Amino acid sequence: MGKQPVKMRAVVYALSPFQQKIMSGLWKDLPSKITHKVSENWISATLLLAPLVGTYTYVQNFKEKEKLEHRY
Repeated sequence: MGKQPVKMRAVVYALSPFQQKIMSGLWKDLPSKITHKVSENWISATLLLAPLVGTYTYVQNFKEKEKLEHRY
């Protein structure tokens, strides 16, 4: 009643070099991935985007005031 060897078959997977798509999973369904990540992390996204949008708006307003100041 010892151990009896069991024959096993090895399964080898190979990809054809003509059918490999390196980064296909990255671009597949990208908009839904982005919306899913933003909906999960909307607080972090808001805290990231609010200062950027605020700074951009301030700079555009400052430049416009400066242009109007030197108009006449």
